Amino acid sequence: MRTDVPGWIERTISEPRFAPYLAAFSGDSSPAWNLYQWNVEVSEAFYQPLHWLEISLRNAEHRELCERFGRADWWHVAPLQEHDADKVLRVESELHRRNNRRPGADNVVAELSFGFWVSLLGRRYDRHLWVPALHRAFPHYKGAREPLRDNLQAMLLLRNRIMHHEPVHHRHLAADHAKIYRLLGHVEPKLVTWLQTIDRLPGVLARRPEGAR
Repeated sequence: MRTDVPGWIERTISEPRFAPYLAAFSGDSSPAWNLYQWNVEVSEAFYQPLHWLEISLRNAEHRELCERFGRADWWHVAPLQEHDADKVLRVESELHRRNNRRPGADNVVAELSFGFWVSLLGRRYDRHLWVPALHRAFPHYKGAREPLRDNLQAMLLLRNRIMHHEPVHHRHLAADHAKIYRLLGHVEPKLVTWLQTIDRLPGVLARRPEGAR
């Protein structure tokens, strides 16, 4: 790292974590530091639309599966694959340990990960979950299950990179942003209309540092 930025930056970020930003500017640390700060800012701005995507997905799926199986804790009777059933069991066990009582369905739903809800749209659940129930969680979507699941998986991976403080500056972030809105629109178009009035992301994207490779 060149010495035109304070030494505490290298110590705090670490050389391996700062390396992708340096590479974007051929080793020039001053614009790399600007890009790092922008990466934090744009990651923060993505939080809100990703928040609403995760919340709307899990609640829409939960609602349809409650209807399908006739009970709020539908995971006890739904034909879940072993690894998905294990995720539910771990959540229930942790909530029981934490609160010293059997958790309610709403508590379990709130603790299950974004990845769990995306996994329910996988091919293995096509006949038992998608066809009889989960397609109704997306009332404004008319396409096939697989592209929907793939797009949600892509946003899950983006969300995970952001939550683990990884670089996202190299992505086509405007396309990611548009994809989130399309997915939200499949569930609830009125949410999209409201979110657009408070979404800070377009302004942050417009301030992307220039010159990065």
